[in-house]
Amino acid sequence: MPNRSQIQARAAMMRVRFEAAGAQVVDTPLLQPAETLLDLYGEDIRARAYVTSDALRGEQMLRPDFTLPVVQMHMSDGAEPARYTYSGEVFRRQEHDPDRANEYIQVGYEVFDRNDPAGADAEVFSLFALQLRGLPLRAATGDIGILTAAVAGLRTTERRKAALMRHLWRPRRFRVLLDRYAGRTPEPELRSDLLNATEPMVFDAPMIGKRRASEIEARIEALREDRETPPISDSELVGLETLLNVRETMPFAMEQLRDVAVDLPQITPALDRLEARVAALQARGVDVARLDFEAAYGRTSMEYYDGFVFGFYAEGRPDLPPIATGGRYDALTRQLGNGAEIPAVGGVLRPDLMLEIEEGAQ
Repeated sequence: MPNRSQIQARAAMMRVRFEAAGAQVVDTPLLQPAETLLDLYGEDIRARAYVTSDALRGEQMLRPDFTLPVVQMHMSDGAEPARYTYSGEVFRRQEHDPDRANEYIQVGYEVFDRNDPAGADAEVFSLFALQLRGLPLRAATGDIGILTAAVAGLRTTERRKAALMRHLWRPRRFRVLLDRYAGRTPEPELRSDLLNATEPMVFDAPMIGKRRASEIEARIEALREDRETPPISDSELVGLETLLNVRETMPFAMEQLRDVAVDLPQITPALDRLEARVAALQARGVDVARLDFEAAYGRTSMEYYDGFVFGFYAEGRPDLPPIATGGRYDALTRQLGNGAEIPAVGGVLRPDLMLEIEEGAQ
């Protein structure tokens, strides 16, 4: 196993390469305000982060990643365009797999540039590929923006679309909702009894929990309205299911996605952006004919990405987490920008895993 000094030396070398590409070196505090992380991720972040507190600063978390504080820093006082690189420790709780590290070094590269998003996507991906050159890795790519465009353009209520968007990162829950909205699953018996009741709020049991009676009544009324909503059409449902199952090399994936756009025309602008990205990748020497594209890629682990996503994985080592991951997070800059926004894309690499793979290949 590589030791700490070897990992730090590799991280420093990688950071220098990103500096040569025009990046400014930045650092962020190890302790991050918990409030911002909770606002962004919800309470789920507590299962993955180390939490502490003090009387003056309130709840804090040991840095779970660099992207969030780097975006905050840039949106506060960064120039445009900007490129940043960093390296340092991040901390993740590991309650289920004792073999996974709970502290490790990340090296990252972030681009904030509104002039050429497709070119910036290709820049980040190709620079990462260069850093990883020579390792037996498989690259996977996707585009969260295609799936969100498909959901946003469904011919159904805004409430249903919002629910599907909210659970986009939870594939099982998303599937349950989709089946319900398509009329494929019967209404649960208890829910039917509740919605059919003339006075559902008349009962003998005491009110418990945090919801007020008015909130419960509003929820019941919303469920009744949803019951009367026509199901999602078969053509749209088939289109969504076909989209989620697209997993091919880039040229064949594009053909399949254009076919899907016949039933889901709302994804056409996102496909045009994908084609522009493919051209930019080719211009940087990436062999897109051998590059994998998965339409559902990133749905379980890349919550703040909203466009291009990618990852590099060790072939023959399914026990290892991704060696590198990244993607586009324009929406995150809107959330943290206090009214401002800028297209942004970036990613992180694990020098410890790179060294471990190299040792195994010797």
